[in-house]
Amino acid sequence: MTETTAALEALLMQRSLTDAQLEAAAETAADFRILPDATVLKIGGQSVIDRGRAAVYPLVDEIVAARGSHKLLIGTGAGTRARHLYSIAAGLNLPAGVLAQLGASVADQNAAMLGQLLARHGISAVDGAGLSAVPLYLAEVSGVVFSGMPPYKLWIRPAAESVIPPYRTDAGCFLVAEQFGCKAMIYVKDEDGLYTANPKTSKDATFIPKISVDEMKAKGLQDSILEFPVLDLLQRACHVRQVQIVNGLVPGNLTRALAGEHVGTIITAR
Repeated sequence: MTETTAALEALLMQRSLTDAQLEAAAETAADFRILPDATVLKIGGQSVIDRGRAAVYPLVDEIVAARGSHKLLIGTGAGTRARHLYSIAAGLNLPAGVLAQLGASVADQNAAMLGQLLARHGISAVDGAGLSAVPLYLAEVSGVVFSGMPPYKLWIRPAAESVIPPYRTDAGCFLVAEQFGCKAMIYVKDEDGLYTANPKTSKDATFIPKISVDEMKAKGLQDSILEFPVLDLLQRACHVRQVQIVNGLVPGNLTRALAGEHVGTIITAR
């Protein structure tokens, strides 16, 4: 046992878990990367999966081809069906925890469908305790599908001014990438990346190829392409210090991003 580890153990036995000295000692402990060679992909629900065959099939082909040289954890978004459920549940005055469970059910459905499309290639969908088998799936077939919604359910922290769950599939996929210590986090959306305004509604929107979290917040772009909590998670992350957003409707974009090309928008922690 190293001197640092021994000191940390002594503090853990003697102090409150919120003790400042204990927290400082924990920060100095070496952090272990579980899957440093893997990349997490987040396939948008509304932006990709809800578009059906025309959007999903080419992306499936690209994923199958990419897994020859990349280890991929493929998370799914929820999309339009979840938004409809949120609308009904919020109208019934149900709490955020119930909405989180409803949103998770849709992300689960999308994971199941994507898993079936990839099944002939040996790539399966896993959930819950099945995430413990991710290293085996990556070693054998270099790919696995999971539902992007974090499993907070009734225990989700409510947003300050809304019952809409603040931690949804963008955040869930990022947390998987960070906790596994993955090398990259790529969001596959239906836009080329981040813009100064919503390009679907604003003709004057300007594309932003690279930006930091602080710059995004200063420009008021917190929730323009990713869920707002992802930005705070990114700033506090140990391993995943940037994320990339690419347009999955453009053939080859995902392949280029996996190869390390600067396609789309890169958002950095600092």
